[in-house]
Amino acid sequence: MSADAPQTEVWINGQWKAPAEATVSVLDRGFLYGDGLFETVRVHSGRPFRWMEHLDRLWLGARFLRIRLPFSRVELTRAAEELVRRGGLPESIVRLALSRGVGPRGYSPRGADHPTVVLTLHPAPPLDAARPPRWRLITSRLRILDDDPLTQFKTANKLLQIVSRLEFENLGLDHDDALLLNTRGEVVEATSANVFWVEGGRLYTPPPLSGALPGITRGVVLELASALGIPALEAIAEGRRLHSADGVFLTLSSLGIVEVSHLDFQPLRSDPVVERLRRAYLDLASQPAAGAGG
Repeated sequence: MSADAPQTEVWINGQWKAPAEATVSVLDRGFLYGDGLFETVRVHSGRPFRWMEHLDRLWLGARFLRIRLPFSRVELTRAAEELVRRGGLPESIVRLALSRGVGPRGYSPRGADHPTVVLTLHPAPPLDAARPPRWRLITSRLRILDDDPLTQFKTANKLLQIVSRLEFENLGLDHDDALLLNTRGEVVEATSANVFWVEGGRLYTPPPLSGALPGITRGVVLELASALGIPALEAIAEGRRLHSADGVFLTLSSLGIVEVSHLDFQPLRSDPVVERLRRAYLDLASQPAAGAGG
């Protein structure tokens, strides 16, 4: 079993199963076509962080894809809390997956009326205030469509992100993620994270209209910036703008705030604003109110 395999029972369609018994049909449209959605939720001190915001995004995506969610928010919340309790992992990741379920062969979703819902729990390292992660990025050759409505949701089809990582992993490059631009050459995000940069004490991040996912941790950082009096703006920028920024960082549910040390083999500057936001995020995540209900 890999280190990231589910570490406890799996909740699938309302039932608790051992991981080896929690099977999905080979005719499931999530398997066949990536016809579904998912959410990755960080668990801090035994409590799913910003759980309701993740559910809200899942509901919006399901409405857009016209997938009927067979469980209520209350039922999914109780299942997630029980999953964490059974797993005994206070620092972990809850992954919530939704597919349209089994249906007739072909792209048409007609006849696929029984969605598949799965909750799994995975270990995650505790966030270390004294040893913050710093990542190296390389710009992918692939481009995101700037007017693609699917970029607003975490769909089960992430081939662009997968191939972008393959570009540098297959070359053996010592990098942590790829920077994605859209078809206009504008900064969008990393394969697994939103992007921020600092200029003159101001915080900038690409707007969703550029193709950026409205990330949950992205939203938290914008809230924290407002509370700390740090001006924050959505801005369109070409990739070279990050090279001259005072600081660049990523936001992702699994790790919170991650500073970028290098982009395309060039070292980047580090700004104190990044550390202020990171510490504020750690403080917020450790508060009891940050759990499933908040």
